[in-house]
Amino acid sequence: MQTDEEEQTREQEREQEHEQTREAVIKPQKTAVVTGGVRGIGRAISEALKQEGYRVYALYSKDEESAAQAQKEGIVCVRADVREEAEVTAFFSILKRVDVLVNNAGVSFAAQIQDTSADMFDEIYAVNVRGAFLCAREAAKKMIAQKSGLIVNISSVWGEVGGSCESAYSATKGALLAFTKALAKELGYSGIRVNSVSPGVIDTAMNARYSAADLAALTEEIPLGRLGLTSDVAQAVLALVRNEYITGADIPVNGGFSIV
Repeated sequence: MQTDEEEQTREQEREQEHEQTREAVIKPQKTAVVTGGVRGIGRAISEALKQEGYRVYALYSKDEESAAQAQKEGIVCVRADVREEAEVTAFFSILKRVDVLVNNAGVSFAAQIQDTSADMFDEIYAVNVRGAFLCAREAAKKMIAQKSGLIVNISSVWGEVGGSCESAYSATKGALLAFTKALAKELGYSGIRVNSVSPGVIDTAMNARYSAADLAALTEEIPLGRLGLTSDVAQAVLALVRNEYITGADIPVNGGFSIV
């Protein structure tokens, strides 16, 4: 037979359970958008955000095979070219809210400046900078209405220190760092945070162009003595998702490569 005190405790527990149920029904699932989100670093970020409880939309432009696999794992894959304003605008128009945007889509290019055509520079800039701008602009419209949100721009260690024979690529990644700081100042008063993550040499297909000797030489320059993993970058993004008092910051995920 329960005492009055035990009955009161049980009643409080029931009320807490009911309140949690009401919150689950009323509170919508948060939404995250990851550009270039079906492979490499983007895939790792998409998976991490999904595990964090987000409904994840992964944008991609060409890789149907990776998109099909990600779709099977519960990531909503949408084909959209971030360079194209109409495609970006059309995608964001279908979303009711955007809680997190990760501008990860990017292309790399290695060549000496005298061998870099204007067309190639424009192509790199269109994906790495214009694409980030277009997605941030459309996401910001939703976030301003919500008075909350987070934008994370994936830059690069080369955006911080510059890479020889990668001046065009380095320029675009440096532009993302400046864009991050400016946008953080602009959107902070609307409750929106803007940060960047700058990976170093990460073990991905993008770095497959390096020879084994090149990778060994790069590894020797990394104080932690190894290449980065895609999960290292994803965890940095999650840290920014979880900490709501960081904005205008860059997290270098490079094993100490950029230490002066």
